[in-house]
Amino acid sequence: MRMSRLFGHTLRETPADAETPGHLLLLRAGCIDQLMAGGYTYMPLGLRVRRKVEQIVREEMDAAGAQEVLMPALHPRELWERSGRDRSMDDVLFRLLDRRERALVLGPTHEEVITTLFAQHARSYRDLPATLYQIQTKFRDEARPRGGLQRLREFTMKDAYSFDLDEAGLDVSYAAMFRAYQRIFARCGVPTIAVEADSGAIGGKGSQEFVFLTAVGEDTVVVCDLCDYAANTEKAEFVRRPAPPEAPLPLEEVMTPGVTSIEGLSKLLGVPSERTAKAVFYSARERGAGERAPGELLFVVVRGELQVNEVKLSNALGGRDLAPLSDAELAALGIVGGYASPAGFAGRLKIVADSSLPDSPNLVAGANREGVHVRNLNFGRDWSADIVADIALASEGDRCARCGQGTLGLRRAIEMGHVFRLGVTYSEPFGVAVLDRDGKRRVPVMGCYGIGVDRIVTAAVEAHHDERGIRWPASVAPFDVQLVALGIGRDAEVSADAEALYAEATAAGLAVLFDDREESPGVKFNDAELIGVPLRATVSARNRKAGVVELQPRDAAASQPAPRAEAVARLFALRAAALDALRPTAERAAEGA
Repeated sequence: MRMSRLFGHTLRETPADAETPGHLLLLRAGCIDQLMAGGYTYMPLGLRVRRKVEQIVREEMDAAGAQEVLMPALHPRELWERSGRDRSMDDVLFRLLDRRERALVLGPTHEEVITTLFAQHARSYRDLPATLYQIQTKFRDEARPRGGLQRLREFTMKDAYSFDLDEAGLDVSYAAMFRAYQRIFARCGVPTIAVEADSGAIGGKGSQEFVFLTAVGEDTVVVCDLCDYAANTEKAEFVRRPAPPEAPLPLEEVMTPGVTSIEGLSKLLGVPSERTAKAVFYSARERGAGERAPGELLFVVVRGELQVNEVKLSNALGGRDLAPLSDAELAALGIVGGYASPAGFAGRLKIVADSSLPDSPNLVAGANREGVHVRNLNFGRDWSADIVADIALASEGDRCARCGQGTLGLRRAIEMGHVFRLGVTYSEPFGVAVLDRDGKRRVPVMGCYGIGVDRIVTAAVEAHHDERGIRWPASVAPFDVQLVALGIGRDAEVSADAEALYAEATAAGLAVLFDDREESPGVKFNDAELIGVPLRATVSARNRKAGVVELQPRDAAASQPAPRAEAVARLFALRAAALDALRPTAERAAEGA
């Protein structure tokens, strides 16, 4: 490709709306162009990167035994009504009607469609196991698209779905996809870790996310400093600080005028926050029922040093939508904000308590009267709960529940992929059944596995850039080599030599971006570093006289001269070494052994 013919231009100025280094550099390098919030055009350079990512994904999915299909992006709404996700995913569904007033949705994911497809074609155990995948456009009406390609309303996903006769088979399929994901991210140059995660609206018995740790990530994960435990904060477990064992003491009122916060209460009474009880109020509605639907009123109690984890709370209630109660709603219920206590509320509101409270004696809590708190509130004696569960958010410095010794740290991250053990979440309601060896009907168990292709593109830039521009991993770079010709158009011999090298390298199989523009050396070198092609070859009058071509990897501090006759072979060797470095570590270690 000649740069003189390349559609799009690099930008000298920093885009005003760029939110992350990856977003900024993809815009400046001319890889993407924004049409609207959450909607981007891939320019020729960026599309070449995306196609390479897709090819790596295909190779690893095929190697893991999956078969590629392509399902419609337009779905009949009744499929989503049948699974119940027209309600649970209502906030992100794009809905529309066709000319005959038939209700449709634009697919944000394809569990309903793949389950229907499988049911139509699978008959017996001989059709299992089966893993089907696609690389398809998805649509989600995100409330806050951000980070360029990090969170989009229209995006590209690889989604795969496995079908097995039993849980043992699912274990095998799940492990195969897990290994394939490790290879995909390694080959794309995006370092990831696997963390335990909440399954959310996808459902199922458990899931893991592959995340890229970066300060610009929108998710938060906890990581233990001693063991391999890592989890999304929505799922993370931790060890609460133990309360000192004490015999229950008599309730005692204490005047606390104007003190409505845990911090203020701790300071006034000289007690640590973990010796207090915090009250939070919600309305819980059936998922997707809408704000006008009646909700069950919740009195939620956690220890004072903890925060309510709304995902855990929702899961404890069977996956319902939560809305905090306003001050006006509290007043209408006769609840005094800042002074509420669960004592005396049994039967009026559903009480949900964090698992730390039964073993925390003699807490300070509200007295249900303005300006008054009580000491020595005890679970079981003074109050009880309808539900006791882990509903607290893990925090920096908490003790690891896995090893019991390590300390949890909070890290920002981008979710790159997610693997789910669905079980019969979809196959059962869709009536999928196959005959086993004994002729008995069996409901297949499913797994699903998603990767954000656009997120790999942006994460590759977040992981590989410097102050001058992008440093594309060789496996996903738009071109293998950027050929820079200095003095082209003015020096006939340089022009001829550059044209010959371009033709030779291209014929040998290298993808070459040839900067044939009549621009200054500074402009050409700056653009080469911004675009970030892994290898640069420079042809100039001085190099030509010396019989060499200057070769410089993008991440190297200095160039290296190569004899002109060996230039293409040297470029191939440098490219091969860069690709080899991206192979999974275990694979290279096995070969070395």
